[in-house]
Amino acid sequence: MMLTTSADARANLDAAWAVLRDVADWPRWTASMTTVERLDEGPLRLGSRARIKQPGMQPLVWEVTTFEDRAEFSWTNRSPGVRTVGRHLLRANDDGSTRITLELHQTGPIAGLLNLMFGRRNRRYLDMEAAGLKAASEAAAARG
Repeated sequence: MMLTTSADARANLDAAWAVLRDVADWPRWTASMTTVERLDEGPLRLGSRARIKQPGMQPLVWEVTTFEDRAEFSWTNRSPGVRTVGRHLLRANDDGSTRITLELHQTGPIAGLLNLMFGRRNRRYLDMEAAGLKAASEAAAARG
């Protein structure tokens, strides 16, 4: 199962990256997150972990498994029968805006079943996160 969504934010890459990287603040700008609790100190980096609670779901621990400063990070959750990867990409557009791309990829023996059961909710949450990141990035850019 692979879901993807994109949005263009009227914000420069630095503003968008600052918002994206501050994962503990995500519940402020997306209703798809109830809480995000960092399980380590310092800036988000390879190996960072966070416990995330989303509406209608049990809390899950995610670990950053790929990280490229000012460009992207992915984090992974492993649960019985499924491996889920959330990928967050930012790219500067020629006009100075930022292209936001979010992906959710699930693999494993029960990934198909989970997609049947929760695919619509996962799509809705991904779209909410992209819209929230866009709005929060634009607000951060406007504040300067």
